[in-house]
Amino acid sequence: MANSRKPSFSLDPLWPHYGSAGIIAVTFVLGVLRLLLLDWTDPQHCGALLTTGQWLDSSFKNWQPEGCMVHQYKAKDVETCMKYGRVVFVGDSVTRQLFFALAHIADPSLPQGPPSSDQKHSDYAYDTKSGVHLNFIWDPFLNTSKTATILQGNVDFTPATAPDTQPPTLLVMGSGLWYLRYSADTGGLPTWTSMIETTFAKISNAKKPIAQRLVFLPVEQVVESQLSEVRAASIHPADIEAMNSDLSHRISPPTTTIWNGDGVLAGGSTKGAPLPIALPMAFNLMLDPSQSKDGMHFSANLVQAQANVLLNLRCNEELPKVFPLDKTCCRSYPTPSYLQLAVLAVIVLWGPIARLGRPFLDRNPIAAKFFPGADYAMSMSIFGLAIGVVFFADRTGIWLKEQKAYDPWVFAFLSLAALGVGLGTMKSADKDLGFLNREQTDEWKGWMQLAILIYHYLGASKISGIYNPIRALVAAYLFMTGYGHTTFYLKKADFGFLRIAQVMVRLNLLTIALAYTMNTDYISYYFAPLVSWWFCIIYVTLIVGKQYNTNVYFVLVKIAISMALVTWFMRTPWILEELFALLNQFCRIKWSAKEWNFRVSLDLWIVYFGMLAAIAYIKFRELRLGDHPQWPMVQKVSLVLSGLVMLWYFAFELSQPDKFTYNAWHPYVAIFPVMAFVGLRNANAKLRGASSRMFAFIGTCSLETFILQYHIWLAADTKGILLVIPGTRWRPVNMVLSTIMFVYLSYKVANATGDLTTWVCGSKKGGALPTAAAPPAAAARPAASATAEEAIPLASRVDGEAPKPANGERWVDRLANGSSAPSGPGFRMFKESGPLGNVSFGLPAKLGVSLAVLWILNMFWPTSP
Repeated sequence: MANSRKPSFSLDPLWPHYGSAGIIAVTFVLGVLRLLLLDWTDPQHCGALLTTGQWLDSSFKNWQPEGCMVHQYKAKDVETCMKYGRVVFVGDSVTRQLFFALAHIADPSLPQGPPSSDQKHSDYAYDTKSGVHLNFIWDPFLNTSKTATILQGNVDFTPATAPDTQPPTLLVMGSGLWYLRYSADTGGLPTWTSMIETTFAKISNAKKPIAQRLVFLPVEQVVESQLSEVRAASIHPADIEAMNSDLSHRISPPTTTIWNGDGVLAGGSTKGAPLPIALPMAFNLMLDPSQSKDGMHFSANLVQAQANVLLNLRCNEELPKVFPLDKTCCRSYPTPSYLQLAVLAVIVLWGPIARLGRPFLDRNPIAAKFFPGADYAMSMSIFGLAIGVVFFADRTGIWLKEQKAYDPWVFAFLSLAALGVGLGTMKSADKDLGFLNREQTDEWKGWMQLAILIYHYLGASKISGIYNPIRALVAAYLFMTGYGHTTFYLKKADFGFLRIAQVMVRLNLLTIALAYTMNTDYISYYFAPLVSWWFCIIYVTLIVGKQYNTNVYFVLVKIAISMALVTWFMRTPWILEELFALLNQFCRIKWSAKEWNFRVSLDLWIVYFGMLAAIAYIKFRELRLGDHPQWPMVQKVSLVLSGLVMLWYFAFELSQPDKFTYNAWHPYVAIFPVMAFVGLRNANAKLRGASSRMFAFIGTCSLETFILQYHIWLAADTKGILLVIPGTRWRPVNMVLSTIMFVYLSYKVANATGDLTTWVCGSKKGGALPTAAAPPAAAARPAASATAEEAIPLASRVDGEAPKPANGERWVDRLANGSSAPSGPGFRMFKESGPLGNVSFGLPAKLGVSLAVLWILNMFWPTSP
């Protein structure tokens, strides 16, 4: 009899992979289609800047046009764009208020309004410290002789520093409300219409442009309920709408829809050619009744945001196109140099060539040595594909970018949601896994990374009460660096070159690739350089007199000396400045000594505390203090103290007036919350054996999430956020989709980078230190299975940790019990001799050639403007 049971449904275990890869592919295709079919009429988003937008905050400081980022201009930016140029405003009181707002941005020492009410209806002229000449002409009806002169292209108030024939770099004109307010005397709307016809005719018939950028302001909407009786009697919103509709149809005839890079319409029309005028209709969208006291004029914050829109329109394309690329409204992306494209092509295509060209490479062993083998070709392909996706995400307009927006409710919701998912994926071990075991440290890195990601996504750095604990989380990562590496070197005593190479390659491979393909700066991805820096310091500290490392007092003296020397070095800025100057002179490496000093000094001693903690735990195990009769009492007291210290820390950090004050205290207080957390988290066997699978998963790829967030989850080199679906209103959907893409890429890149580290550095039998998951063909290489795992904060394993054995031995013990002898220096340039086809490059040769290639790239890399 046939089996009548229905086949049970089985979900493909690879569905997360297919789903995540599918989201990347679909959103990429949709982005290309949007760019080609929709954005071709406004490729630089000038039209979006002028006609769309909404406020992202209640303080009216964060204005968001649809699908692009505005730059917050400072005096230095205005100087770069307009030095020795002229900015002219002509119009009424609304135009005057905008003039003073822009003048104050260009030079904060200039007044923010007329000196007195008696001089409101006057002309004003100022020169900024950088030489920008600012003029305001009081002409609410745009009918004076001065206005006529300007419309003829003749300006008689040119500063001595500019040629007489130079047109204004920016001309802003505005009129309308005064025609309505004094309609009985002026003729009202018909007279205004006649003036507009005359004005626009002069602009259209001018033999040469009367300004490099010409902006005509829309008639400002009023708040009827706040108007005085006299004003309310003659100023009606219906008339204002009619006037703005007239302006819009004159400047941009309905059949003309193509925006050029100047923020004005281009192209033909059956109703006449468009005028070379920008009409910022978004100004009326920016108005809010709560920001006006008289119904006609609005708050300084709001008007300053309008002035900032004008500067974005005029200057974004003029400013140097260097990272961070935090301005995408009315601005094209920089064209990559040939060298940058070549590097990108090599990284993206290296893996596919190794896979598809395997038959050729098998027949040509010399060529094969320059490509990853069959075991690593897929990892190289994944790594290259991820770099390509990152480039298209943040260096092209395929996906849109918008500004961050901090919302305390969103911050709380995301934090609680992450906590809920983490707690919902808890698991418990059957036995005590030991102090700072692998599952616990992966979990620790994971939830800290999620907190940092939420903090970055919402731009919460402005909130001192959030910024301060995030600094403590970064300190915790560095604490683990000191703890893990010290544990390894004291227990295993493997100071060989192989391990140094593995750590440095694993930490820096992705960072270096992004620095060149994205044309950024290596230390801008500060965590990988920072952890590399501290690894080198730990290594030098412990290798000096390594034969005496069994003497705890000797090690403590070394740590104290290292701490003193590093502190002196960082507190003597000229040394670092001179070193960076030498790097610039001989390697064309342009790093900021001030920025690096800040990054290192902020957590100047936490790594050393991690080293001391490692020594303390090793001695604790050696002396078997846990068996002492008084240990339970000490444990209880420690728990109470840990809880009190944690409460004290939060009270302390919340009491600081701002984050700058806290930064001064941070090097001294960061150790307290870190050690308090360690004490509470390891309070008993049950807590030590419990861990969150979701947090641990993020922890295994935390280095990659930290680095890739710069471009693929955030955007504009962390200054904005990525929109894979157009529309500000779709931000929640975008966050979900971009999060899936981001986490998936981070996970795949983490595994690929670990495999590539093994390919570059190789492995040694019985004791190599791979830095990620086992390579794809681990089953075919049994020697690699006995390797001890690398411990790197933000990477996929805890420092010094070995693969988890069946008996659940603690990783600090596994370090000591490894079967291999310490690796030697390993400085053979080649592994074998013989015919050239049989020569195999040794690790020093590989790294030497790689450094030489990077040096050549630096020397020939195009200089940034």
